[in-house]
Amino acid sequence: MKKVILIADDSPTIRKFVAFSLTMQGYEVIAACDGMEAMELLPSKKVDLLITDLNMPNLDGFELIKAVRENEDYKEIPIIILSSLAGSEEIEKGMSCGANSYLVKPFDPKRIRYEVSKYLS
Repeated sequence: MKKVILIADDSPTIRKFVAFSLTMQGYEVIAACDGMEAMELLPSKKVDLLITDLNMPNLDGFELIKAVRENEDYKEIPIIILSSLAGSEEIEKGMSCGANSYLVKPFDPKRIRYEVSKYLS
């Protein structure tokens, strides 16, 4: 059975680019335009990994990570942050919220596939 990856990013271009890259690796990808939609999508499928941006409307990446980590059903899901915020403060905050990895945009598709494979091999 295919592993399911949920991408939360308010940029349609990033969602498409990441989805294409991971679909080519045999993953099933579902996408949300913000943290709110991601929380709504979580119960609809067994999500194996979450990739989230930090700057999003409604519910940002930090809040999304906290919500996932506080939920009994989802707290074990690996979370990769994919953000244009490259400051050590944001990286630290993201990791302390419960993220497993932090990637900075623009990113190399090989790098994202490598990060994903660390959690879904």
